[in-house]
Amino acid sequence: MTIDISSAATSVSELERLKVLHNGQKVQLTFTDAEMERRIAGLRKIMAAKDLDAVVLTSFHGIKYYSDFLFTYFGRSYAMVVTQDDTVTVTANIDAGMPWRRGYGDNIVYTDWRRDNYIFAIQEALRTRGVTVRRLGVEDDTLPLDNRNKLQAAFDGATLVDVAQDAMRQRMIKSAEEIVVIKHGARIGDLGGEAIKAAITAGITEYEVALIGTEAMVHEIARTFPDSEIRDTWVWFQSGINTDGAHNWATTRKLQEHDILSLNCFPMTSGYYTALERTLFLGEPDARSLELWNVNVEVHRRGLELIKPGAVCKDIAAELNEIYIDRGLLANRTFGYGHSFGVLSHYYGREAGLELREDINTVLEPGMVVSMEPMITVLDGQPGAGGYREHDILVVGEDGAENITKFGFGPENNIINA
Repeated sequence: MTIDISSAATSVSELERLKVLHNGQKVQLTFTDAEMERRIAGLRKIMAAKDLDAVVLTSFHGIKYYSDFLFTYFGRSYAMVVTQDDTVTVTANIDAGMPWRRGYGDNIVYTDWRRDNYIFAIQEALRTRGVTVRRLGVEDDTLPLDNRNKLQAAFDGATLVDVAQDAMRQRMIKSAEEIVVIKHGARIGDLGGEAIKAAITAGITEYEVALIGTEAMVHEIARTFPDSEIRDTWVWFQSGINTDGAHNWATTRKLQEHDILSLNCFPMTSGYYTALERTLFLGEPDARSLELWNVNVEVHRRGLELIKPGAVCKDIAAELNEIYIDRGLLANRTFGYGHSFGVLSHYYGREAGLELREDINTVLEPGMVVSMEPMITVLDGQPGAGGYREHDILVVGEDGAENITKFGFGPENNIINA
């Protein structure tokens, strides 16, 4: 059904609260119908185990994972309603027919004409599917309290049950189709890294280098995935003191001879995050900088060896800590040693149950995809000041792990002639 938007309404109060906007044709999605049905079947197993009548997903990663649609928040809420028989995304009228075209399953659009139309759309999605709600699944880790309260009021007497942790555990094991996307992402990150490396020279600004890397990756994403949206790919390129944090954005600082540099490429394909991170130097590093760099490379190499099926996240972290302790650098560590990959980005999502940290008991299994990314920071004014980090992505298999990052690391590869 397509709504005729040339409505005869003469006032806002006469306009529709909800619409069906099947505008155009469904586009080629990132994943096959069989893959999407596999995911939804996994969610329905969670529903059965928790005796849920339906689930209302509200997170970027939840909606993306189960519908292949990645929404743009911009002050409006989105949802995906999943029953035992059907799925429907709930999207804002400002997006018109795009969510239906780029999403798996049905779609209903809510308008701005009344403040509560978003909640009303969720109610109608369940009512028209004949679902009486006694127990409703929600994502407590990303559901704002205000919307949670509104959902509770809309389904008065129903129990809201968290499904976020169970859904996260499902996402931690990647399918063959997901791994193909992730491998392309790693390859594209390497291409961005090579473009950046070729552009490094004294006098160029961080942001100019970042733009060069981003452009190279975006063009390759478009070539590799010609039916995809082109969005969210970025580069953090840092120099000198700006290397101290892993998430420092590019600035107008100009590169100088003997600078420590951090190259960070993040190609995003249909919501799937991949990364390449490398320490480089513009010209020969001093003795202390070279020593620190080599220690971090030693940790990185050992970490790559430790990632395999059966390894426990906290045990990997504990062993790598010992190298830093032996060198007197444990206090210079800035974050965990790695994390899961999949539907995530710097502004949404994370599979927190799969991080290489001292408090994570997760056992690595085939199908998991994790990074190895040790980092230490030495503060300004101290010998060897700067942030040192390397980052590779590994796909855990039955007998070991495949490193899908091919860009070289360490002093033998990344000292750039000034």
